[in-house]
Amino acid sequence: MPAGQEMPSTVRRSTAKAQRTWSKTHDHAVEEYGEGERAHRTAYGALKHSFEKIGDHWEPKGGNGPSDPRSKRSTAAKQRGSGATAGGVDVEGHTKQELYDRAKRLGVAGRSSMSKLQLGQAIARAQASPPGRRGRTG
Repeated sequence: MPAGQEMPSTVRRSTAKAQRTWSKTHDHAVEEYGEGERAHRTAYGALKHSFEKIGDHWEPKGGNGPSDPRSKRSTAAKQRGSGATAGGVDVEGHTKQELYDRAKRLGVAGRSSMSKLQLGQAIARAQASPPGRRGRTG
């Protein structure tokens, strides 16, 4: 199925460049690997190299590169699920203080004792949850 019909809503709400990046990568991945999860993972991987998920859309990062420790691992390690991901939040491209400030704006509870990766993961969860449920667990 062409990328335009498969494009996630967060990508549709993003810039034209983000949409092109996701679509072109997805279509090439479908040609290479076939339709399915691997094509989506590949498209998201390319998107995360240049963009960061902010709220309900993707915005350009300050610089290109891996977003989190998992992105630095080999393809085989990533396929095994080895390493932690921050759900599209660029923990590698931000200082801990920047992530802390962002978590504070989102109302993330427990942020003062979190590592950079934990802050990124909490930000990703907060961005995915309705405003009334931010900072809650369970």
